[in-house]
Amino acid sequence: MEDRLALQERTVGKDQGGQSGCRKACLVMLLVGVAAFAMLGILGIGLLSVVFGSDWKLRAGGYPEDERPRLRERWSYGSGTAKAVRLPLEGLIIHERKSGLLVPQFDRVEAVLRQIRAAAADVAVRGMLLEVQSPGGSVSACDEIREQLHRFREDGRRKVVVWVRGLAASGAYYIASEADWIVAQPGSLVGSIGVLLSALNWSQLGEKIGVTDVTVKSGRYKDLLNPFRGVSPEELQMLQAVVDSAHEMFVRHVAVGRKLELARVARIADGRIVTARRAEELGLVDEVGYWPLAARRLRELLGIEGLKVIRYEGSGGLLQLLAAAGRGLPFSSVEFTREPRLLFLWRP
Repeated sequence: MEDRLALQERTVGKDQGGQSGCRKACLVMLLVGVAAFAMLGILGIGLLSVVFGSDWKLRAGGYPEDERPRLRERWSYGSGTAKAVRLPLEGLIIHERKSGLLVPQFDRVEAVLRQIRAAAADVAVRGMLLEVQSPGGSVSACDEIREQLHRFREDGRRKVVVWVRGLAASGAYYIASEADWIVAQPGSLVGSIGVLLSALNWSQLGEKIGVTDVTVKSGRYKDLLNPFRGVSPEELQMLQAVVDSAHEMFVRHVAVGRKLELARVARIADGRIVTARRAEELGLVDEVGYWPLAARRLRELLGIEGLKVIRYEGSGGLLQLLAAAGRGLPFSSVEFTREPRLLFLWRP
């Protein structure tokens, strides 16, 4: 009986010793594997640095977020190896960060610029369909977008076609004139080439209700367009020179973009708005038609049969949906006029 118990104890001891040894061996193998994986990673980084130089992170896809945004794509229309981006340009084109309790900050101008930069960074993107429905906006914001479009197509390999889906007025048309081809929906309004600089003036109202303004200034014109005092003829002349300078820039870019004589554009650059048919006669658009025609013209300009049209989307989620819901809402008139702005805007 004692011999049997001793044999069992020796057997249990051997089993426990074997299990302990197995665990130690597994731990050693795990540590060796981790070390080998780390060594391979270090060697891989070194190899990338030797082959690609200091910008290997860029070539591996680690681009700066704002310089080369990586946006989620949604297949929209057509098929082919070449891609085109479908980009909406809607509402007031003004840098304005809107936010709320559950809605993150959103700047519609920066959103458009990011999409253009993302398209420019994608070597598979050959063209862009810019869908315009806008009365224009601030001079600076409109010029930023026009410049980004110019960079997108400046090498001649890429093409931009604009489809006016209802309104391309003032700054929106300023942007559209950068395109290779413009198609306007039959019911669209086009034009309003001109500049505004406006501000509210409360001086007479202030006198009636007994409200006065106290402003301490360092120079004679430092409070130019102060709403509680009138504007002198000299100040009006000064402001008119600013407006005229922006107007000349507008006319010049339209003439270059549309390949029209400067004098011809100047004659119609009086703020007038015209129908799509009249815009075609004046050379402001190339033809009148619908979205499929614009897509076909883009394929023809690129000289390809198949074209996969995509559009960019955000990362999704409830906050993105709430932000998107507020993007199409117009700015209130009080908020919009609270400060003087130099505008490429049709404001009837």
